[in-house]
Amino acid sequence: MERVQIHILAGGPIPTNAFLLTAPERGEAVLIDAPGDIWAEVEPLLTAARCRLKELWITHGHWDHTQGGAEVVRATGAKVRAHAADRILIEDPNVMRAFAGLEFKMEPIKVDGWVEQGEKLAAVGTTAEVRCVPGHCPGNVLFYFSAEGMAFVGDALFKGSVGRTDLPGGDQATLFRSIRSQIYSLPDRTVVYAGHGPATTVGEEKKTNPYVRAE
Repeated sequence: MERVQIHILAGGPIPTNAFLLTAPERGEAVLIDAPGDIWAEVEPLLTAARCRLKELWITHGHWDHTQGGAEVVRATGAKVRAHAADRILIEDPNVMRAFAGLEFKMEPIKVDGWVEQGEKLAAVGTTAEVRCVPGHCPGNVLFYFSAEGMAFVGDALFKGSVGRTDLPGGDQATLFRSIRSQIYSLPDRTVVYAGHGPATTVGEEKKTNPYVRAE
């Protein structure tokens, strides 16, 4: 199996993580989430690895994870994947303006493929499983790479915390169920890459997360 390289980036007015996965042997790359101005960080990494960005995967439709998406797509022609429950947020991001508390440019993104629970996505020489983790917002999904032991969970779960549920479409009970059924069911050693802050592991959060402990 070819080695996948992970580049952890941050962008936007609220420091938001983006993850560039590159497979230099294949000349392919995938970007998970696109905060504002992230293309300036992504472009030199693609050039250095001699990779073409084939797809942009969006964990959820909140503006801080999508603000730079239109620029990325224009520059690369990457195909976009996201969950249809967040379609309005992605195609008309201005609906989030009242909740952002900031004034800045937000562009809609055309999604090429709507992902579903259990779908398998082939990319960078490996496969990712889509799992739906609503609660933070209706369309939050995670991308789980079983062979590599890593999951990109958006804003569902953080190191020692969980996603906020006070925005439209958020629901705390739904989020807690999602975390237990879709994240805590992954192997304990799985590295969890969240939309904000440092990485953690499933096992660590099951034992120590003060909001959601394993049942």
